Amino acid sequence: MFSSIYHTIVFDPLYNGLIFLFDTFPWMDAGFAVIIFTIIIRLILFPLSKKAIVTQVRMKEIEPELNKLRKEVPDKQQQALKVMALYKTKGVNPFSSFFLLFLQLPIIYALYSIFISSGLPEVNGALLYSFIEIPTINMHFLGLIDISQKSFFFAALAAVAQFFQLHFSLAASGPTTKSDNPSMDMAANMMKNMKYVFPVIVFFISFKISAVVAIYWAVSSLFTLGQELVVRRHLKKHQPL
Repeated sequence: MFSSIYHTIVFDPLYNGLIFLFDTFPWMDAGFAVIIFTIIIRLILFPLSKKAIVTQVRMKEIEPELNKLRKEVPDKQQQALKVMALYKTKGVNPFSSFFLLFLQLPIIYALYSIFISSGLPEVNGALLYSFIEIPTINMHFLGLIDISQKSFFFAALAAVAQFFQLHFSLAASGPTTKSDNPSMDMAANMMKNMKYVFPVIVFFISFKISAVVAIYWAVSSLFTLGQELVVRRHLKKHQPL
C-alpha cells in the first residue's frame, strides 16, 4: 500500500514531468533536460530547504548559551528542561529541520530512483499519463557526450560539487568546541569526516551507473550550495528572514 501511494503521489508525477520536458521540447538533449528538471524540483523544494537553513543558523547563534547552560546545570533532566525553555524563548524549534528534511526525503529519493532506473533513452510507457507521448530522447549532451554511458569526468564533477557543498555547510556552522559529551564529540567528528568520505561514495555510484546520475548529483549539490549562500547572506543582512 505504501509503495502504491509513493508511486502515485511522488514517483509517477516526477517521472512524467521529466518525460514531459522531452515531449514538449524535442530539441532538448537528455543532459540539458536533467539539469532543467533538477533545478525546477529544487526550486519547488526551496521554501522547505530555506526554513531548515534558517533553523540551523538560529541554532548556531544560541550555541554559546546552550554550552553555558549545560555546564551550569549538570542534572540531565533539569538540563533538558532548561534547554527546551531556551529554545522557546529564542523562538527556535530544533526539530523543524528534521521534519522538513523528512518531508523532502521521498521526493529526493524519487529523483535519485528516476535517474538510476529511468533506462533512458528507453521510456516506460506504462508509467506515462495519457496526455504525454513517448518522445525520442537524444542522449548526447551538447551533441558531444553520450551520457547514457559511464563518464569519469561527470562522476568527478559530481564528487567535487558534493565536497564543496558539504565543506561550506559544515564551515558555515562555525567551529565546534569540544564538549563534555563524548557522543556529541563523536557526532561532530563523523560530520567532519563525511565531507571527505561521501564525495568518494558519490563518485563511485555516479561512475558505476551513468553520466545521467552524475549530472543530477552535480546540479543538485551546486543548487544546494547556492541556496545556502543566498539564504545565509540574506539572513545576515535582513533579519529576520
